[in-house]
Parts: sequence; structure tokens; C-alpha cells
Amino acid sequence: MLSDAPPCFTITVTSDAGENDETVQATLKFTYVDKYPDEAPSYEIDSQENLEDNDISDIITLLDQQAEENLGMVMIFTLVSAVQEKLNEIVDQIKTRKEEEKLQREKEAEEAEKVLFHGTPVTIENFLSWKAKFDIELAEHKRKKQKEEEQAGKIKLTGKQLFETDHNLDTSDIKFLEEAGNSVEVDESLFQEMDDLELEDDDDPDYNTVNLDSE
Repeated sequence: MLSDAPPCFTITVTSDAGENDETVQATLKFTYVDKYPDEAPSYEIDSQENLEDNDISDIITLLDQQAEENLGMVMIFTLVSAVQEKLNEIVDQIKTRKEEEKLQREKEAEEAEKVLFHGTPVTIENFLSWKAKFDIELAEHKRKKQKEEEQAGKIKLTGKQLFETDHNLDTSDIKFLEEAGNSVEVDESLFQEMDDLELEDDDDPDYNTVNLDSE
């Protein structure tokens, strides 16, 4: 009891325990009016535990309906009983809501895993697009690498690469011969007399001795 004039009191209503011992609770505050029970008492939810805003709104709506249906009769017990049933329903809804949230999380995790392992489906169009970009990047990478190696002196260009990079080499041999003219000297000591060469090969059955002097 909170007061006698007018009569004002609270009743705490607790739901049955759920599967995991979760409960919800509401403390209802009633105040009699002068014409009670021909007029409904005033009521409100003084405090609550584990209820969401929409749950509280549903309970107030339920009290309005029950009070209207029971005008002219003592109704506190009826109102409290209706709230008790509603709280039990809310506990069941909490269980269902948690199960739905769990299933939703599992579904999202499964979809994320599919994206991780399967990636983007390969089509002819996106493969060709990727291939073109890859070829450009590969050519650029090779160009940079060759340039770096040339600067570091770690690469020796082939004859083809030299001619491709320096077109002056195309006529270098001709210019050399023109400039040398008849001044090219030959070291005759590099050439031995043919008689000094041991050309005979007795082990070769197909070898024929040739009279070199006759030539």
C-alpha cells in the first residue's frame, strides 16, 4: 500500500522462468477513483525488468482493453492475471527472438564464408579484362626491372638489343673498313707453314695422304 486516500498500491508481477531461467517483471501501480469499479482505476508501470519499450506499450494496451471489458466489476485481479499471461508470452518471444538472432548470425557467417572461398565468378568478360590489366602491369614491371639492371651494370645487352637501342651500329663495320683502308696489318706469324701441320691421322681408315708439296 502506498496510501489510503485515495487507495494506491503496487503489485509486482513476474513471469515464469524461461528455458535459460530468464524472467521478465513489471511492477503495476493502481490508484482507485471515486466511482470504481464503474470507472476503471488509474494504472501505470512503476518499474520493470528485462522489458523492451514495445513490450511496455503492449502491456498498457492490454490493460486498457481489459479495463474496458470489465467496467462495473472489481477488476484488479483480472488486470493482474492478464499481465501475468502477457509476461509469460514475452518470455517465450525472447526465446524465439534469440533463436532467430542465432540463425541469422549463422546465416550471415555462412554467406561470408562462401564469399571468402568462392570469390567472384569468372566469366569470359571479366577474365579478358583482368588479363589485359595483368599484361600491362607485367610489361611495366619488366621495363622497370631492365632499366634498374642496366643502370646497375648487371645486364649485358644482346646484339639484337644493341642494334634496337643504337641504330649507329648498323653501319659500324662499314665505317671501320673505310677508315682502315689498306693500313690493316696482319701478323703472319699467326699462320704456320702447311708442312708444319700434323694432318696425318693413321687411326682414321678413311684418311688419304695428300702430297701437299704438289699444291
